[in-house]
Amino acid sequence: MYFYLIMEAYVSHRREGTCGILEFGNPAGNSLPGKLLDQLYKKLKLLEEDDQVAVILFQSSGNRAFCGGASFAEMKNLKTLDEATAFFMGFAKVINQIRVLNKFVIARVQGKVVGGGVGLVAACDYVIAHENAAIKLSELSIGIGPFVIEPAVSRKIGTTAFTQLSLDAERFKSAEWAKRKGLYNTVVPTEESLDQNVMETAHRLASYAPKAIKNLRKLHWKDTDHWKTLLPKNAEITAKLVLEEATQNILKSL
Repeated sequence: MYFYLIMEAYVSHRREGTCGILEFGNPAGNSLPGKLLDQLYKKLKLLEEDDQVAVILFQSSGNRAFCGGASFAEMKNLKTLDEATAFFMGFAKVINQIRVLNKFVIARVQGKVVGGGVGLVAACDYVIAHENAAIKLSELSIGIGPFVIEPAVSRKIGTTAFTQLSLDAERFKSAEWAKRKGLYNTVVPTEESLDQNVMETAHRLASYAPKAIKNLRKLHWKDTDHWKTLLPKNAEITAKLVLEEATQNILKSL
């Protein structure tokens, strides 16, 4: 994989063979403001509509953090319930879009994953991570909670592990912990082995019959149709909490 120094936040997509690559970057720890979340949602739809794309690779820029979660800078400036709900709906829309795709999504996780980023990784079908890719749900420590992403995370790691992760809001869990709990499929020791595993997995999954993939994904995502209304409700719960004075004071102190 080729990465470059990023000067501003971006989302890009391209096709390499039968692999559609969706990449985001943000110099602020690869955190996700609303604009980037909206672009991720729209570009996922474009990759779904491209008949030449058989599998989607989801990755971020750089060799440090995979995703810093929701943008603190943006959360500090939310003033109304409508603004706040729209912001957290960004995560809901991306997760729901991944849920209804007809193509497998592979996540390449090169570094630490925080907050909403954990939810996006959990929504992917297959996750290959570097051994430095520790995870943390930090929401409780800033006065909110991982309500929007909970269904996706609990679906992958179970309620008990989600509870532990959400309560240990200031502590990272190792990549091996994430693998044992089912969030990661493979953990590797080097960037070279990460790229090799990602490409091998992408080629393998892209080789399968599209109709079989479509129907298997429906099976994997059974009993989640209600997420189209559940995640927006959870976005509003989070929005109300982020506007609380105590939460805003914490955010402004960071």
